[in-house]
Amino acid sequence: MKLFTIAVLAVALAGCAANQGMSNNAPASASHTESCKVTSDQEIAALFDRWNQSLQTGDPHKVVANYAERSILLPTISNKPRLTVADKEEYFHHFLQDRPSGKIDFRYIELGCNSAVDAGLYTFTFARTGAVVKARYTYTYHWDGVQWLITSHHSSAMPEKQ
Repeated sequence: MKLFTIAVLAVALAGCAANQGMSNNAPASASHTESCKVTSDQEIAALFDRWNQSLQTGDPHKVVANYAERSILLPTISNKPRLTVADKEEYFHHFLQDRPSGKIDFRYIELGCNSAVDAGLYTFTFARTGAVVKARYTYTYHWDGVQWLITSHHSSAMPEKQ
């Protein structure tokens, strides 16, 4: 009888341990698996080209279309973090007046599950003024199920003159 009681307790405890951490409302077999977008360094590198081509339109709205709704822009020539669509469009309205064109000088790409980082160095040439600005950049991207969108973009002028 004592052996039977120990066996029943062992089975009960094993059942409790198996259900630990599960919600009472969740079925035991429920599990969530995220589907990851298959990508490549080349696909992520092309996202800069897409962004740069949107600059060439001169339309701030087309540039901002590259950004996720929930995203941040920390631009080169503004001290203000840009969180809203209106903030980003206001920044690009001024930035685009000098007709910028970017070129990647060095890049490092890191791929993740539905995310990617493209960081490195780029040079902007401004057609209206002839100015050339070298800067560091970081773009983080998220796959939204349809397209890659920028979730954060940081750009800062190079601190040392070369």
